[in-house]
Amino acid sequence: MLGRPRFLLFRRLLFPYSGEEPLTRAQGRRVIVSWALFFSLVLSVATLPIILIIKAVSVQELALILLLTFLTSVVIFGAMAWFVVIMVNRCARFVQRRSQRA
Repeated sequence: MLGRPRFLLFRRLLFPYSGEEPLTRAQGRRVIVSWALFFSLVLSVATLPIILIIKAVSVQELALILLLTFLTSVVIFGAMAWFVVIMVNRCARFVQRRSQRA
């Protein structure tokens, strides 16, 4: 595809769409899953050294804290991505309707 813009790696991973057309269900799911997994993994990895520095915990407590951090952030960032997909689709449909009228 010649007209496809080249995005930075970060943008290609998290939102590789221009926003000019509404996202399909598959594209929306891809955005939601990639946001939920990417940010959850980053948050869990960032939590690990903080837990180890603040207090000495057993392996079971550490695993539980990391699991809770991961699952909570999956819900939060998945919901945020879902909202972004809805707003991008709404905006794209609005722009398409506006361009058809003109």
